[in-house]
Amino acid sequence: MTSLFASRDFEPASDLSRRLGLRFSNLALLTRALTHRSYVNENPNAIEDNERLEFLGDAVLDFIVGAWVYHRFPEMPEGDLTKMRSAIVRNDQLADFARHLNLGPALRLGRGEFASGGRQRDGLLGSVFEALIGALYLDLGLGAVEAFVHPLLEQVREAILTKVHDPKSQLQEWAQAQKLGAPRYKTIATAGPDHAKEFDVQVEIGGQVVGQGHGKNKHAAEHIAAKNALKNLGIE
Repeated sequence: MTSLFASRDFEPASDLSRRLGLRFSNLALLTRALTHRSYVNENPNAIEDNERLEFLGDAVLDFIVGAWVYHRFPEMPEGDLTKMRSAIVRNDQLADFARHLNLGPALRLGRGEFASGGRQRDGLLGSVFEALIGALYLDLGLGAVEAFVHPLLEQVREAILTKVHDPKSQLQEWAQAQKLGAPRYKTIATAGPDHAKEFDVQVEIGGQVVGQGHGKNKHAAEHIAAKNALKNLGIE
């Protein structure tokens, strides 16, 4: 008979350490980094969850990512450096790192968190990545964290650069941060022959028009509308 417990088997910390090429001297730290509080609530032998390590990992990542951005882009102005760092340490990006490393199967979760898909949820994956960084820092030091994180940063460098300088992405991030929902783009006019149409587009947030753009295709018009909206909203 297959039980829920059998389906909740997790990758041991020792196996994960070998798979990732991380030579932890204290595997208890890594085990703690992988332990969600829901698991501790159901297993008295589990002494501590990963929340303190998550706190530490967040601070270490802020420093490492900030230093990497500073040295990697020596001509970039301060405002763009801040945007780059923020885009990288966002929880959804950290969750993507966790997926790339396949951390989900190693997560130690309680029954409810496991049954509700916790191993695939951005919130838990981003947190476990931060906790892993905290544990790695305590066990092997800052240099080991840099050696582990820098290749991940290089992999997303171009995508993050594009995102930072894309007004549509910036506008969407702002709208979501304000809990206003995603921006909606609406074509309000077209002109010209079929082979050379031009478009007028409005962008709305929360039902309010915040920007307008004109372009030789919808994408260009939306791009200009988003840039206009950022200027109108004072968040450019």
